Order: sequence, then structure tokens, then C-alpha cells
Amino acid sequence: MSPAPPNMPLEDPEPRIPFHFHGEAHALSARFHRPIHFPIEAQASVSLPTIGGHARSRVENFVGDHLVRFSAAHCHVSGSWMNKEVATTHATATIEGLNILDFVTADRIVARLTSEHHVGEPEGHFIALGSTFEGLKIAGHDVKVTLRHELFVECKTFGEFKKRVEKDKKPDKISVTDDNVALCSLAEDIDVRFPGLKKKGHILQIDHFGELAIAEVFAAFGTRTLTMLRFKLGSPSGGSGTVTEATTNGQPMPPPGPSGN
Repeated sequence: MSPAPPNMPLEDPEPRIPFHFHGEAHALSARFHRPIHFPIEAQASVSLPTIGGHARSRVENFVGDHLVRFSAAHCHVSGSWMNKEVATTHATATIEGLNILDFVTADRIVARLTSEHHVGEPEGHFIALGSTFEGLKIAGHDVKVTLRHELFVECKTFGEFKKRVEKDKKPDKISVTDDNVALCSLAEDIDVRFPGLKKKGHILQIDHFGELAIAEVFAAFGTRTLTMLRFKLGSPSGGSGTVTEATTNGQPMPPPGPSGN
């Protein structure tokens, strides 16, 4: 078939954008300021185009001075139509062979979010099945994290999610909500004990190290962000960072543009 003449418009199979996809993921990012200034840009970061499709990235054998290293990191995002009524979005961030200051180590950490958005509904349904910690250790001590995946599975809207986490019992869980956002954790239980450790919900406070937040969730209407590990260092090192973070959301059909398309 010969190409269309220069002045002949090509047929557009989608006269309007039916859905705005959104998915992001990165495996590690950090900023150290003590004992040295050492920013680390987001590793294996990916972003999904609003029209859908997929993107992926991989980094191997990363070494950030003496501060952090990993053997491999890979992320993937995708967005597509399951059928004419359901748009699906997916974001995964994985890191392998993680080592932070020879103090926090993990064989593998995965943050995985998927969502299904039905045409005509204002927001989608999110699940985090597949998110996991494997071989996580702190100061050489094994850490067993039990995740409450039913929180995402059973709460199909932000309103339901907000009501559920507002019932979280303190001090076992740290959950904060207002009218527009909710901050909580996917962790049901964090089993680890050693001298100098204090647990406040999903926050681990460690003497002469700093804080670790486990499986933290930031939720708002139509969007979820899962950060499997967030650290804030105290003494003798200073800095902060995130490990395996994924975000998904989507918006219903936008209004016609100036051209009517």
C-alpha cells in the first residue's frame, strides 16, 4: 500500500483519548549528606505514557561509594485495555542484593501494584499482590514482614480504604488520614528484635543508625504509591532514601479539546 498523499489526513482510530494511564517505578534513590555529600539519582526509573504501552529499565552492579550497593535492579510499567470496558495499569520495582551501609541487607525486595479501571467509574481498584521482602536483615538479624494484602483487595475505592485504615489500632499501626489522603503501611506484622531497636507501627527506630519505614502506602482518590523501604539515617551517617517504590493511577476520559477531539 502506497503512503497517503502529504495533504491527506490519516484516519484516527481513537478520536478521543478514552483514558489517561499513569504508572511510575524506581528501584532506589537516596541523598547522603554525612560523612560525605553523595546524591543518588533514581535507579532503573520508568514512567508510563498517558496513552498506555510499556516501559522498562535495568541497572546492574551498582556501587554508591561505601554507602549503598546492589547487584541488580529492574522496573517495569504497562498500561493497556483488557477489553472495551476495563483499562489496566501495572508497575513493578525490584531490587536484588541490596546493601545499605553493611547494616540493612536484602536478597530481594519487590513493590508491585496493579489497577483495573472500569469505564464509567471514577476510580480504579488497586492490588499489591506480589509485593514482598526476601532475606531482609537489619544488623545481621532476620526480619520477617507479614503483609496485609487484603487491605487493597477488599477496599475498592479510596473512601473504603480511608475508613479501613482509620480503624487501625495504635500503637501497633501508624495510620494518618484527612479528607484527601491516607498514609499507612501494608505491614501487618514486623518480626525482629535486637538491642537498640524500637518499633512504632511500621517505623523501626534504631540507635546509632536512624529510622526504617516498612511497606509504606500513600493513598489518594484514584492513586496509590507503595514504598517498600524508606530510610532516614541519623548517626554516624546522615541521609535519606527509598527502595522499590511504585505508583499507579488513572483518570477517566477527559473533556474534548479545543478541536473537539
